[in-house]
Amino acid sequence: MWTELLAIVGGFVLLAWGADRFVVGASAMAYNLKVSPLVIGLTIVGLGTSAPEMLVSALASWQGNSGLAVGNALGSNIINTGLILGFTAMVIPLNVHSSILKRELPVLLLVMVVALLLLIDGTLGRLDGILLLAGMVVMLIWMIRLGRTSPTGADPMSAEFADEIPTTLSMGRAVFWLIVGGLVLLGSSR
Repeated sequence: MWTELLAIVGGFVLLAWGADRFVVGASAMAYNLKVSPLVIGLTIVGLGTSAPEMLVSALASWQGNSGLAVGNALGSNIINTGLILGFTAMVIPLNVHSSILKRELPVLLLVMVVALLLLIDGTLGRLDGILLLAGMVVMLIWMIRLGRTSPTGADPMSAEFADEIPTTLSMGRAVFWLIVGGLVLLGSSR
């Protein structure tokens, strides 16, 4: 039992570290390519922090464990929204003045309703997957366009994203951390 517990805890630690290195590498690489901080924050960081869930769900699905795949995806959404925001607000109340959040919260609700409607029959098929992926692509394109057309500093969240981006990593080191983080993510998700 202790071996299994140690493996689970070690896997979580490596998963978190791998995701962090992956996001650092991807963010620094995008910064070196002159991508705006807002676009980096909304896309690369968002996708990078979801990488553990994507890998775990993909591996679970590949191994025929559909319950784990769906539960992981929906559970992480519930935890991110309820537990993380709830705990953070208990520690320090959150004042949300960002138009980005006010614009994206209805999209989050819409995605969850679409997921419910697609899962209500007990099956999430290929067509359902294509629909969900197409919706994500449309959302990413929309966010990138908004990020490029919004004036710099127009939204308080833009400054927060800019503060978090590693600006001192060379392109070589950024690629190194992107690859190392991705490999650790892949290995630790098993």
